[in-house]
Amino acid sequence: MGTLSDQITSWPVGRAAAAVFAPGQVLETLGDSTWRVRIASVSKLVASLVVLVALDEETLDIDEPAGPPGSTVRHLLAHASGLHFNQHRTVTAPGQRRIYSNTGIEQLADHLAGRAGMPFEEYQRRAVLEPLGMAATSLRGSPAHDVWSNVDDLSRLVLELLTPTLVSAETLRAATSIQFPELRGVVPGLGSFDPNPWGLGFEVRGDKSPHWTGSSNSPSTFGHFGGSGTFLWVDPEHQLAALALTDRQFGEWSLAVWPAFSDEVIRAHATTG
Repeated sequence: MGTLSDQITSWPVGRAAAAVFAPGQVLETLGDSTWRVRIASVSKLVASLVVLVALDEETLDIDEPAGPPGSTVRHLLAHASGLHFNQHRTVTAPGQRRIYSNTGIEQLADHLAGRAGMPFEEYQRRAVLEPLGMAATSLRGSPAHDVWSNVDDLSRLVLELLTPTLVSAETLRAATSIQFPELRGVVPGLGSFDPNPWGLGFEVRGDKSPHWTGSSNSPSTFGHFGGSGTFLWVDPEHQLAALALTDRQFGEWSLAVWPAFSDEVIRAHATTG
């Protein structure tokens, strides 16, 4: 399969940067870790952590009404509100289907802003970016897909997801556990799954196939990929994580190389008993 460096160099992209992690440490960094790009839907992981902080601070309650009638904060985070992918209309009633929705994340951000009495961008900065030292990260539009960042800053996010300090371990476990486990739905770019497991903002790998993570990743692996050619995953079973940023839109090439990269991460760094 080649080393991680060999693999990333062979990707059909103009530019790429990546890193691999264990709890409390960066194991490898590949490429220019200061290169800033739009991380697309990996932005949702930042937004989700912001909401988790708000839950722990009791600014929000997970089951309070938010979004369309019958929907809650939990529904919006878990893509179970029934909202359309990118329009402010419902496709189905809440809790009926896993409909991946940028609109749902945007409505949740607006809801939090109202409850906190400050713009979501400011709350995100105070709750997550400043405490983690993510000075190169900025929100330039939708919290669902318009965060710009680099490997250095996202490394701080990954280490937080491996060993939480901003939220309780219990809150993070709940967020990375499957919500509404019976729901079927589509993962954009991958296909339809029944069921389609998702946590509170975090996609959960489960038994999905094909998938953008590796065949060696455990079903409990959580994270997100972005349409701009980015991904971030955390595997609690292997106690490993990885992220990558590229300059090429997600496509068939991604599914051809990302899983092999993820498998090599686990092969090279997983601790055997």
